[in-house]
Amino acid sequence: MYPDMVPTAATAITSAVLLGYFVASAVLALSFEPGPGRTAASAAWLVGACALQVAQSFHWRLPWSAWWAGWPRYAALALQAAFQVVPSLLFGIEWLGLPGFVAGSALLVLPAAAAWPVAAGVVASSTLTLYLVGNATQDIIYLSAYDVICALVVFGLSRMAQLAFELHWSRAEIARLAVITERLRFARDLHDLLGFSLSAITLKCELVRRLAEDKPVQAQRELTEVLQIVRQALADVRTVAGGTHRMSLSAEAESAVTMLAGVGIQAQVRLDCGELPGDVDTVLATLLREGMTNVLRHSQAKRCLITAERVAGAVRLSLVNDGVHGSGEPALDSRGGGSGIGNLSTRVTAVGGSLSAGPRTDGWFELAAEVELAPAG
Repeated sequence: MYPDMVPTAATAITSAVLLGYFVASAVLALSFEPGPGRTAASAAWLVGACALQVAQSFHWRLPWSAWWAGWPRYAALALQAAFQVVPSLLFGIEWLGLPGFVAGSALLVLPAAAAWPVAAGVVASSTLTLYLVGNATQDIIYLSAYDVICALVVFGLSRMAQLAFELHWSRAEIARLAVITERLRFARDLHDLLGFSLSAITLKCELVRRLAEDKPVQAQRELTEVLQIVRQALADVRTVAGGTHRMSLSAEAESAVTMLAGVGIQAQVRLDCGELPGDVDTVLATLLREGMTNVLRHSQAKRCLITAERVAGAVRLSLVNDGVHGSGEPALDSRGGGSGIGNLSTRVTAVGGSLSAGPRTDGWFELAAEVELAPAG
């Protein structure tokens, strides 16, 4: 069965069962051969009781479901009880009504601690009424069992229909959230992976434009590096589209040193973290790449230091530069900073780490992440 048909089928089954109980009660009432007036009045009471039960069983599908979920449901339950009691006073033995509907609605509406005692009380009062009006013992047993079964069926099918609807809604919501999550992942990966490459291409092209007339050989060498960066960016886009991109911290550190040297920034690298788990390695490499992007875009750095080391069962990556003065380089605030810093914070948190960014007391700007590592074995 198609998922979209499940709520409809559950609703149709429940409606058919409720209609079946209504028809059975109407036929039973007609077996007493009442006159036309009593027949019309009895039918009106049965229709009212059935309408109230439909409202109780399918309140979540009604346009006013939010309003109905409050006190109106309790008022409807009281009205159902009145529809059961009042006709019995008027018609006597000819009116059996639908006590199972009242008991089933009590199970649907009331809290569990009160629902079962109230449902049992409804069935017991119906049994006592049958005894007091002089019904045979076998009829009392049969009708009491019928009321219990009716109450349980009404409760079970009504809850089944509601749960089927909620499950269908949840599946649709999960699918919608999955699409949104994938869009955010794609946007985040493009920002983190291509930001550095595009910044490097821009700086390299500006350098080539200055070197083209006086130093054509060096300009050609810079263009070769631009071509390599473009190819790497194209490969990054393909891995992002496939959702399988993996990055290496050591490879990114080598690329960062080469890039910084090309724009006149002195870089030092010290990686003492050893081999890292794949997800941690990718996150830290992404952090380094985004940090390099910020250095190129937002600072006037002359020196840069990249360190990665093991500290007390964790790995700590630090990227510091001396270009913070008047640079406007973003710091990490409580809301996650800009999109780059916010993306990094999300990534680092996902692997059980923490991120910090901001000026140090010595005037250098530091971007740092610390990630706990699982014990070996």
